[in-house]
Amino acid sequence: MASINHVAFSFFPLLILIFSNFSLSIAIPRKLALVKTQPLLLKYHDGPLLKGNITVNLVWYGKFSPIQRSILVDFINSFSSRRTPQPSVSSWWQITGGYRGGLSKIVVGNQILNEKYSLGKLLSTRKLVALASKGGRKSNKNEINVVLTAADVAVDKFCESRCGTHGSTMIRDKKGRVAHAWVGNPVTQCPGQCAWPFHQPIYGPQTPPLVAPNGDVGIDGMVINLATVLAGTVTDPFGNGYFQGPADAPLEAVSACTGIFGKGAYPGYPGTVLVDKTTGASYNAIGVNGRKYLIPAMWDPRTSTCKTMV
Repeated sequence: MASINHVAFSFFPLLILIFSNFSLSIAIPRKLALVKTQPLLLKYHDGPLLKGNITVNLVWYGKFSPIQRSILVDFINSFSSRRTPQPSVSSWWQITGGYRGGLSKIVVGNQILNEKYSLGKLLSTRKLVALASKGGRKSNKNEINVVLTAADVAVDKFCESRCGTHGSTMIRDKKGRVAHAWVGNPVTQCPGQCAWPFHQPIYGPQTPPLVAPNGDVGIDGMVINLATVLAGTVTDPFGNGYFQGPADAPLEAVSACTGIFGKGAYPGYPGTVLVDKTTGASYNAIGVNGRKYLIPAMWDPRTSTCKTMV
């Protein structure tokens, strides 16, 4: 599985979290590592991307409230919605249309509730892959099966080196692979790492945290990490799509832009974003049902820069 933004900063030089691959007999996982910044150019490595109509199936592992589930489902449904005002989540997702093959339409498919922790509260990568396989049809290449773990579920290397992952497994006919991803709720385990900028960071400048737009630090942190893994899954689903650097430590569409949410961002400062006049919450994109979200910048192949919504 490919890993995601584990926000960490160092004064000199700037350190950022990136994706790296590691081998499993049943999956192609990737995890984050710390490296120095490099010139930003994501190269296309001639592999297939996920394009067309894509179904995102969700496996809710552990206990999520109905409101928490609706925040994340509304976020995914916002990707392909054209009825939301600007700046919109859909405008952010349209950046992926600049990658080879054009824009993907995202819809939410199956949702499976596993509130009884069928595999326990300590999950290995292998268990995550097993859970993901229950999300949809194993023969459908145009699906992404996403496992979302609750705040009381510990996942191997969660908070140590990753906040989420994406990867792929072979489908039954062995004629292709199906993509999967995982994101965990960090609110009790590592909000300073996986829910920044809604919590004080563990490392670097201790700037005041932003107010979470949906009033839930853990879930709003999951939005950021879910945005990262879904963009990475579509543009680099099998480790030979768009990325910068070595194949075993690639920077992908959003992980290449770690920590950037608005113009003027720098280490420890997310940039200039919008503020709700009533709640004081920070956001930079609007989704369906009037939801407001703070989503990370994405690398735009048209300009070779990290594009923000505000």
